[in-house]
Amino acid sequence: MDCRWNRYYGVVKKVSSLAGQWPYQRSRMRTFSFSMVILSIFSVIVPQIAKMFECDGDRQCLFPTVASFMLTSIALVKIYTCHFSRNKIRDLIDHLLVDWNLLKSPEEYEIMKSYTKNGRRYSLTYTLYCFITMYLFLSMSLIPHFLDVVLPLNESRPLVMPHPAYYFVDDREYFYYIYWYSILSWEIVLFGVIAHDCLLVTYVEHVCGVFAIVGFAQLLEDTFSLTLALQVVIITVLISITLMQITLQVNDMIGLIRYILYVVAQLIHLFCLSFEGQKLMDHSLQTREKIYNSRWYEVPIRTQKMLLFVMRRSIQPSCISAGIYVFSMENFSMILQTSMSYFTVLASME
Repeated sequence: MDCRWNRYYGVVKKVSSLAGQWPYQRSRMRTFSFSMVILSIFSVIVPQIAKMFECDGDRQCLFPTVASFMLTSIALVKIYTCHFSRNKIRDLIDHLLVDWNLLKSPEEYEIMKSYTKNGRRYSLTYTLYCFITMYLFLSMSLIPHFLDVVLPLNESRPLVMPHPAYYFVDDREYFYYIYWYSILSWEIVLFGVIAHDCLLVTYVEHVCGVFAIVGFAQLLEDTFSLTLALQVVIITVLISITLMQITLQVNDMIGLIRYILYVVAQLIHLFCLSFEGQKLMDHSLQTREKIYNSRWYEVPIRTQKMLLFVMRRSIQPSCISAGIYVFSMENFSMILQTSMSYFTVLASME
């Protein structure tokens, strides 16, 4: 199975190992990687909090700082979810390995392989997108420095920081130190975010492939439900604040592009969770139809009675939920509407 993990689950395994979230890592290496991610997160959070105090109630300064702080808070929630649920995550992986070993026919193997490849493709695309967006967002702070060289003015252009933060030094004098430190810190923070999300995608794709095993779906729900509820609240408010920040940056092209990238990244993050949740619901509902359309009448009476229980269970779809909120494409639209409502309220206060 190690070969199969390296072939189909290599992305999630490597990212989780770098974030100290892979349950089969050696304890010392896992502790070191986890500590590095936590230190990086707090090395970003502390300057963000300092920046909030420096803003002193100025909303044009406060909104982008709060938005950045909430994003870092989501990263902290995700990394602690994986850390405190590591025993459940190990159980999920063990369950996954057992399911692979129970495959009996080449057809079953091919079905499982197709879902596994989907998970690998989604994880790889998501990882690349996160890092590309992060590099673009942070690197746009270099544009004023570049323009000062190629198209100099009588005075230096306004300084654009890599992200809203106060590092207790002169920003202009130590800009490049802050820039490279921000790149390094956010790279490590992103590994923690991506490890959580790729694990979730991998599990959902697996449970879609072998949905007859309802226990896996329930264990998945129990593992991520509570912290996903917190993430939904943060994302909803974060989108509203970022939209507000976009309206405040209409005269600043660099700032406008940066925060458009920022809000698009938030929407894609929420869309990925909603898409996987919708997929799980659809597959759970299809179970009943597949049993109904099969030649169930050819199996023994005892097996037919068992199929009735399965059909009865499939009437209520399995899902990924955050308490009362269920991740689906319909609720994805609802979150967008709610965020727009909050944005309207914030805009009316301006």
